[in-house]
Amino acid sequence: MQGVGSDMTRGRVMTKTSRSRVAVDVGGTFMDFVLLDETTGEVRIEKEASIPEELANQFLLGISRFGIDLAALDQIFHGMTVGVNALVQEKGARVGLITTKGFRDVLELGRGNRKEVYNYLYKGPPPLVERYLRREVPERLNAKGEVITPLDLAALDREVDYLVAEGVGAVALAFLHAYANPGHEIAARDRIAARYPKLAVSVSHELASEWREYERTTTTVLNAFIQPLVKNYLEDLTNVLGNAGYRKPLAIMQSNGGACDAHTAGEKPIRTLMSGPAGGVIGAKFLSDKLGYGNVICADVGGTTYDVAIIEGGKILERTETQIAGRPILGSLIDITSIGAGGGSIAWLDHRRGFRVGPQSAGASPGPACFGRGGTEPTVTDAHLVLGRLDPDNFLGGRMALDGTAARRVIEEKIAKPLGLSLYDAAEGILAIAETNMANAIRTKTVERGLDPREFMLLSYGGGGGLFAAGVAEELEIPRTMVPVAPANFSAWGILATDYIEDDARTKVMPFDRDHIGDILNTLAGLEDNTAKAVQSYGFKASEVAHHRRLDLRFKGQEYTITVELDANTRSDTAVLRSARRQFVDAHRQLYGHGDADADLEIVSVRCRAVGRVNPPTIAPLPVTGKAPIKTRDVHFREAGGFVATKIIDRDSMASGVTIEGPAIVEEWTTTTLAPPGWQVTRDEYGNLMLEPRGERK
Repeated sequence: MQGVGSDMTRGRVMTKTSRSRVAVDVGGTFMDFVLLDETTGEVRIEKEASIPEELANQFLLGISRFGIDLAALDQIFHGMTVGVNALVQEKGARVGLITTKGFRDVLELGRGNRKEVYNYLYKGPPPLVERYLRREVPERLNAKGEVITPLDLAALDREVDYLVAEGVGAVALAFLHAYANPGHEIAARDRIAARYPKLAVSVSHELASEWREYERTTTTVLNAFIQPLVKNYLEDLTNVLGNAGYRKPLAIMQSNGGACDAHTAGEKPIRTLMSGPAGGVIGAKFLSDKLGYGNVICADVGGTTYDVAIIEGGKILERTETQIAGRPILGSLIDITSIGAGGGSIAWLDHRRGFRVGPQSAGASPGPACFGRGGTEPTVTDAHLVLGRLDPDNFLGGRMALDGTAARRVIEEKIAKPLGLSLYDAAEGILAIAETNMANAIRTKTVERGLDPREFMLLSYGGGGGLFAAGVAEELEIPRTMVPVAPANFSAWGILATDYIEDDARTKVMPFDRDHIGDILNTLAGLEDNTAKAVQSYGFKASEVAHHRRLDLRFKGQEYTITVELDANTRSDTAVLRSARRQFVDAHRQLYGHGDADADLEIVSVRCRAVGRVNPPTIAPLPVTGKAPIKTRDVHFREAGGFVATKIIDRDSMASGVTIEGPAIVEEWTTTTLAPPGWQVTRDEYGNLMLEPRGERK
């Protein structure tokens, strides 16, 4: 069996001669495991609950189910949510900030813009560092990096001593204009390390060597906030794996869609916040390239969140700044929007009896009421069970029995009775609200940016991807939807297709013209060298490292920029000026409807990405054989106005090329795919399920 073009199966013992690697995606509700045998191309999957207090042990348990000797594994890749969960829940370290004299309130002042411009009571999130823990030291650079006031090391010592006495667990170091000259930050970092070697220190120029003091300082503080937690988690995990016999490096998925080593992730955990969802997008890009789809909406329906990203024209849309929990973060990352909508999302009534779903989640513990672990709140999974869409005796291949009585009870008591609804109308309402929230998340990534979702294919994956694929697609009038092989483990499979990536950037505000292009290209060359060395430290030869060079440009007088990428062969001054200008003007016209090809341009930042390629899983067609035995079960559909006899098909027995008309349910051991009335489902030659509306619904 080969890659995603085959039935992914549960583990069996592998021979010691096999070359193999494992990817593990730790979500808020479940851990997903994928094992790739590089000798045969065979892929196998496993799944475990994400129990916050037992993550490392659950991690090892899932791998052990494959029956493989950990000493025989070539590599383990890991996508995680430890950092982002700590940020969202604000459960990180106590942080102290060391900054330039006169600038300790940058965190509090922020920017003049705000989300709710007409709400005079609006307040942004409070600083994660209390004011008395924001300490100043005399030092000053100008915007060119020239020293105005030397760093006062004696003052630095006093302030760090104060922070340590106050019990901080981490220090954020952010000096004014350190992106232009990191000398003062380097001296301060080394001084702190010499005096307090066990104190976690985050340094701004090492995380974001770009301008915008508020964003750079916030990025540094957030990194410090989660650094001890993530570092301890990775150290514990490395020890657990080492004691079990694993001796190779642990690779960590980053938000930019690439991998780094565990040491780098522990020092710079801010780079891992969207590591799990990023794996799914990388998998979507790899699969869509193979199948010839250029425009793809990537939708990951997990237990806690619904994560959306866009592939347009064969390219993953990225960004250089994002927000987590209302706080800005600088750095290259895949443009992913996450909302609180998933299988564990809780249905509830607000103080005005408004019907809500999410963003709160029951997680894996206690989990939905039907899990039988003490959950008392109605969730999306409970609603699916009540409506007959899940088989209570075959959840996770029979590994976990679902309690239908508990699911009915909590929906009846918490939603149906207070609103005067029937049990089934309440359950349908839960799913309808969740679907609308998901569709709105896609609209923010498409319609609000001038993209028509009807011109895209929806790739729906995650544990709930198949259950929501058709409903979300219908609301957005998306004509074709794909549920890939083993969708519940798809993000972990995508992590297997991940390359090692290092990004670096420098702010260089200057005219983009012949007089300055030499300086720009010299800076790019330095970034290429830095990123190449970082990737080579992961075991790649210099000849195996590819480079991507990008420029942040704007028309003179503008505030914000558009990023353009230089072709690998575009090296001369004239070629760079011509190519970058053309791309920028074209992009500006597409985004804003205008662009003067002869207007003066400015460069703001230069960026470089170094990539060390990893052999991805193979994708091969399946033979057109097999006949799926079809059973029936009564399932409730709002389209039908009640329960209707619904075809139940085992996905592993479903033949390629055969179309089954809905209502139908396709079951596999980790998830379920739903084809409502008026829809049809076909298994393509690679094993993916293609959902399309029938007849007049198209």
